[in-house]
Amino acid sequence: MQLAAAAGARHLTCAMERVDGIEWRVGESLVPYERALAFMEQRVAAIRAGEADECVWLLEHPPLFTSGTSADPAELMNPLGFPVYQAGRGGRYTYHGPGQRVGYLMLDLDRRGRDVRKLVHSLEGWIIAALAELSIPAHRAPGRIGIWVGEGPAEAKIAALGIRVKRWVTLHGFAINVDPNLAHFGGIVPCGISEFGVTSLAAQGIEIAMSGVDAALKGSFHRFLNDLVGPHQVS
Repeated sequence: MQLAAAAGARHLTCAMERVDGIEWRVGESLVPYERALAFMEQRVAAIRAGEADECVWLLEHPPLFTSGTSADPAELMNPLGFPVYQAGRGGRYTYHGPGQRVGYLMLDLDRRGRDVRKLVHSLEGWIIAALAELSIPAHRAPGRIGIWVGEGPAEAKIAALGIRVKRWVTLHGFAINVDPNLAHFGGIVPCGISEFGVTSLAAQGIEIAMSGVDAALKGSFHRFLNDLVGPHQVS
């Protein structure tokens, strides 16, 4: 990794390996949001300049809200006074906090196809496949962003997605609710959807360490990369 990509990583404790030729970072402590955002911006610039490899970063944040480009201030209540950050990604308000596996993707779409819709669809498929390995049957919901479980009145969101593309390199990614404090989601209207609840693996009866979630993501990562360059299929 070149210095340009490493500058934002100082003081961020991570375990690192390579999966399918891509650098994987796994945060070992809570990562402040502004540090993560600075790292992504610097890494994306280095990838575009040919000075750094693509990167997947799995981490947890302290409790906070992020505001997407379509955020409506009326959907932010924030009774506990968590910090609110302008994320620069698409979407509305999202919560991040301990017990949630956040995955940031810095991928070069020049190499993997300049198709943002396919990227989002493939990312949804990756999360659904990983959750299936953890005995969670999850699905897409037409007209609603995110990954969902259950049916009818019991349907609830278990993962959120938010992607930004800068000079055909991706930033941001997804957040899977493993065992966060679900009451914290009451500070916003999550992703602007008020009719449905939010759930987690723990609330669905799946108690698992974060390392187990990471292993499931790793197990279906190769398929995700293949989907990016394969024919676009809508399900």
